[in-house]
Amino acid sequence: MTRAVVFDLWDTIVDFDVQGSRVFQTEVARRLGRERDEFLDAWYESRATRETGGLRDYLATLGADAAVADEIATLRHESTRTMLVPRPGAVETLVELRARGLKLGLISVCSDDVPAVWEETPFADLFDSTVFSCSVGLRKPDPRIYRLALEELDVEPADAVFVGDGANDELAGAERVGMRAVLIHRPGQEPIWDEARDWRGPRITSVPEVLSLLDG
Repeated sequence: MTRAVVFDLWDTIVDFDVQGSRVFQTEVARRLGRERDEFLDAWYESRATRETGGLRDYLATLGADAAVADEIATLRHESTRTMLVPRPGAVETLVELRARGLKLGLISVCSDDVPAVWEETPFADLFDSTVFSCSVGLRKPDPRIYRLALEELDVEPADAVFVGDGANDELAGAERVGMRAVLIHRPGQEPIWDEARDWRGPRITSVPEVLSLLDG
């Protein structure tokens, strides 16, 4: 019996703004006095560091002094605020799931700007557990990050469903700990992640479809 639903964040209950992210990265390169393409290579290669620790500490490794690091962190927070907009039907679906007595969890691979502004978002009071990789030092598909969410929800893996877009090998990671995994992707588009393209399990194209999936 399903007792909990655990969601991914980016491209699951909110859309990831690729263009907005690039604008931010270009501005960071400028403030650090770095050549844009060289900086972007370093930025992408350092994802694991940024997503399991503090952004300011990471920026210090790039040569940013405290004042510049604070400026960039503030810029990042402002950018993230604009991105954390619920997908159509997401909030209503979460409210309905809670009304049905289900527990709700979130597992996000993200830098510390997300938890910094989380309480300002429409999602703030809708989850029973929020696990951010930057806060716990773990990233999907590490089984420990799923188990941490399940422990906070006080449910067994077999009683939980995980919903995500397939980034970070997250669907297989959820299944390996005993959860049921569901792929969500944009309608009319092939999923962009290798895991998602090869996914043979349940799939949906909108957040509200979670309700009918559970009804089935």
